[in-house]
Amino acid sequence: MAEDEIAAAEELKRGFETLEVIQPDPSVPVHYIYLNRPAHRNALTLASFADLPRALALLDRLPSARAIVLAARGPHFCAGIDLSSLSSIAASSSADRAAASELLRRRILVLQAAISAVERCRKPVVAAIHGACIGGGVDLIAACDIRCCDEGAFFAVKEVDLALAADLGSLQRLPAIVGYGNAADMALTGRRVAAEEAKSMGLVTRVFPSRGSLEEGVAALAREMAEKSTVAMMGTKAVLLRSRDLTVEQGLEHVATWNAAMLMSRDLEEAVRAQMEKRKPNFSKL
Repeated sequence: MAEDEIAAAEELKRGFETLEVIQPDPSVPVHYIYLNRPAHRNALTLASFADLPRALALLDRLPSARAIVLAARGPHFCAGIDLSSLSSIAASSSADRAAASELLRRRILVLQAAISAVERCRKPVVAAIHGACIGGGVDLIAACDIRCCDEGAFFAVKEVDLALAADLGSLQRLPAIVGYGNAADMALTGRRVAAEEAKSMGLVTRVFPSRGSLEEGVAALAREMAEKSTVAMMGTKAVLLRSRDLTVEQGLEHVATWNAAMLMSRDLEEAVRAQMEKRKPNFSKL
């Protein structure tokens, strides 16, 4: 293991205030990030917004993390931003309205960056959602690559009921995921969306009948992704995200440039050879 990887692994062992990060099976290159404030329905605090990007950055450096599952301890996935944290974010001692506004803007940008860290992580991130996923929780899962839930899960973009416009990514990411109409319906009403409706609009791709089956299904999904070429998985994620904001023609040009640099990899040679020899490929560790 390289020195950088050892340092990342050691820092992960030191733990986090609001998260639990584990690798359940050392033989399977899948790590789990658990929101770990169950007594508070995993409401996001200022510490959460510091812990999350740090955990993702460390896992991004580890070859033993080829896929990441974002889940939660306790009966609910996430109740949104902790209200006391929301008050402290908005607080300012400055009598200058412009200075106070600029300070608040900077604080919001920091929170946005923490959520965007999920999207920026080169490894695929799968959300496993149960119970309530509200407000900031929706911001969080919208930044994930794949979203799964159990039948008891429900979703709500509740900021409008707090006299706020959602500002951590839901209004930007949801239209691309569920369509403008569904995103507007959720954001302007704050209504609760049950699991099956969430699947029908594309917010989640898989609904499992129970929390236990959700955990098993997501574990199998993450394991399957972790067995694939890391080069291919990182490239696919990067191109998908970039192409989301481009025309088809621009997206095609981008992937052509990407593959011109990345296509002739050892993983490609190994994949072809493994298919010809009818065996599982042994991909590089990145």
